[in-house]
Amino acid sequence: MTRRWILYFALLTSGYQGWSQQTVTAPQATPANIYQVRKASRDGTGKIYQGREIAQVMGHLGASWLDRPEREREERTDLLLKALNLKPTDVVADIGAGTGFFTFLMAPKLTKGKVLAVDIQPEMITYLNEGKVKHKAANVEPVLGTESDPKLATSSIDLAILIDAYHEFSYPREMMQHIASALKPGGRIVLVEYRAEDPNVPIKELHKLSVAQATKEMNVIGLKLLKNDDRLPQQHIMFFGK
Repeated sequence: MTRRWILYFALLTSGYQGWSQQTVTAPQATPANIYQVRKASRDGTGKIYQGREIAQVMGHLGASWLDRPEREREERTDLLLKALNLKPTDVVADIGAGTGFFTFLMAPKLTKGKVLAVDIQPEMITYLNEGKVKHKAANVEPVLGTESDPKLATSSIDLAILIDAYHEFSYPREMMQHIASALKPGGRIVLVEYRAEDPNVPIKELHKLSVAQATKEMNVIGLKLLKNDDRLPQQHIMFFGK
């Protein structure tokens, strides 16, 4: 395990707040009571959605962790890639793409398709553009989204994948409504999240998500659980569709 992974792991498991994009402390409710706000916990934002406190965001300062050499072995991203069963013609949205670690694993599989690599941080878009050149991945299109809108066209994607990202969304209802609208008929949304049901997964609780909680939140916007694939060592692969 490298020093930078040890550092990040310590931060993630200790409730470090230095990368937070948002701090909310005043108790109040938003219109229609979609979200509630309370005093933030150590690794949370204080913003509550469907009974779950939204976790703090890992910013671009954590980029080196996303690209750590041991990530494939630790997270078995090779198994995740197989689980997606991608077709060469698929258009895939990698939501919260970060530096593009998984984007550039998918791109060679999509010989007649493409990856829309979405992130809300301009610094990550810079990483993605650099990676596109480095990997000669002409079928990767970086997309700068916002906290509430991934900027995807209606009925434009076959699959959206969110790897350890959904639990940090500041506006999960709005984001998922946009993503669902971007699905083509028969399209799928895949949430990859650390298992909240397993106390042996050494990640802070707010950075994990259970199948029951994820299903509850997806049901609100008209999505149903199609399959939960638990082939990964520590993460769920949850497939949702309309």
